[in-house]
Amino acid sequence: MENPLQKTVSGIKGVELVAMDLSGTSAAMEIKLEKGTSLREVYHQIQSQGGTALARKDLKLKVTNPGSARLEQWWSTALFDIAQAMETKQYAQIPATLKEKAAQADQTGGAITATTEMDENYVYITLTDGEASKYIMLPRAAAKMGVWPNE
Repeated sequence: MENPLQKTVSGIKGVELVAMDLSGTSAAMEIKLEKGTSLREVYHQIQSQGGTALARKDLKLKVTNPGSARLEQWWSTALFDIAQAMETKQYAQIPATLKEKAAQADQTGGAITATTEMDENYVYITLTDGEASKYIMLPRAAAKMGVWPNE
């Protein structure tokens, strides 16, 4: 039997629900996205339409689209610069960095497309290389540190 949240997610255009876990304080979902679907829009639609099933739960999305070794390698070369931009809250550097890295990749073996979106919680990055894709959600707020045991 399909629960209301499954129905909501499955009803979003361009989204296929793969798995869902609503245990504890989080709502974890594995989804597949059609090419051109905005991860930011999907996240917001699930948040706004999730109703009581998401009340007081932290929504965690994992996109399971097929990637490629080339995309993973490309992302690993961009990651240091992206991490630095995130750490220093220089979010405007992220699209510029990805554009620069994509131009380098274009010269060495074909086009990789990188798109970025942002909201108050995340920076969303979508990388595509032909049919392969990688979706990344980078939290804008750093993880909260707990109290050290010796303090």
